[in-house]
Amino acid sequence: MQPPLETIQGGKAWYKPPNGPMVLGEAPIYRASDSTLHWVDALKEPSELHILKVDPESGDPIGEARVLILEDSVSVHYFRQGVKGSYICAYYCGVAFMDEETGKLDVVHEIIPKSMRAEKRFNDGGVDAKGRFWLAEIDKQAMAFGLGGLPESYGEPKGRLWRYDPDGSLHEMANGFVCGNGIDWSPDNKIFYLNDSVGQKSYAFDFDLETGSISNKRLIVDMRGTGGEPDGLVVGTDGNIWMGVYGSNRVMIFDPTGKHLKDIEFSGKNLTCPTWGGKNLDILFVTSAKDPILGIKDGDEGGNMFKYMVRAGPNPKGKPKFEFAG
Repeated sequence: MQPPLETIQGGKAWYKPPNGPMVLGEAPIYRASDSTLHWVDALKEPSELHILKVDPESGDPIGEARVLILEDSVSVHYFRQGVKGSYICAYYCGVAFMDEETGKLDVVHEIIPKSMRAEKRFNDGGVDAKGRFWLAEIDKQAMAFGLGGLPESYGEPKGRLWRYDPDGSLHEMANGFVCGNGIDWSPDNKIFYLNDSVGQKSYAFDFDLETGSISNKRLIVDMRGTGGEPDGLVVGTDGNIWMGVYGSNRVMIFDPTGKHLKDIEFSGKNLTCPTWGGKNLDILFVTSAKDPILGIKDGDEGGNMFKYMVRAGPNPKGKPKFEFAG
């Protein structure tokens, strides 16, 4: 991977959960109607949903986040069209609806059998412009070998990519991933992006919006040989990819071909997932995780929330998140 053309200082943690740094902050989404930011601590036991009101102009927090305890690990969630107070989410084993007031999960499709919880789990996801929910698996056994450690004898990783449609139908779309992550689409809905975090690869596919099909898989960013993992990502209105990189203190920005344009450095390591928010979708909110081995370390604000104002000159704005149409 080539070094960035420019490095920008993003600053210190913007919001610190009152109970201390998160184990694995993930899946931030912004709702404009009440200017609230919603995210999860996916690996805390039990898992938590955080909902924080923010100023739509500055992004500054208004009070403390409301925290709901969840009955199973939830790693990504999206709002539902016309269903107030409800999300579609990927929980450990499949697809569920989650209640915003109580955190209750209503399982709608178990994909990974409970007997395989030691082997697989779900991770990141996204909703396309037709309101279909995409979700990607982790092959936990392959992930246990660590970065660059998967032996050839293991064969192809077993993580799969799924599409769950508003009519309740389920479709396997791709496979062969260690840790499926970072799902989004280009502004013209012609490119589908997907990361394999522990595999340290970022892929692009051709995308057909009408049929929901993907094809022509190609590698655009290769982080092998570094300590970074391509994690969650969002795409700007200019088509560039803004990617949290676990194992680093950076959000990295790439063009659609994978050219490394900029890095934004923050005071916390293990950045996980960015999202666009604020009145004009020009604030980048970023989740992070505390060190999985050392926990809380001096000088590392990982496990807190970060933000970056994208406002000067010709800088892009973000794309709004689509809602599940079911």
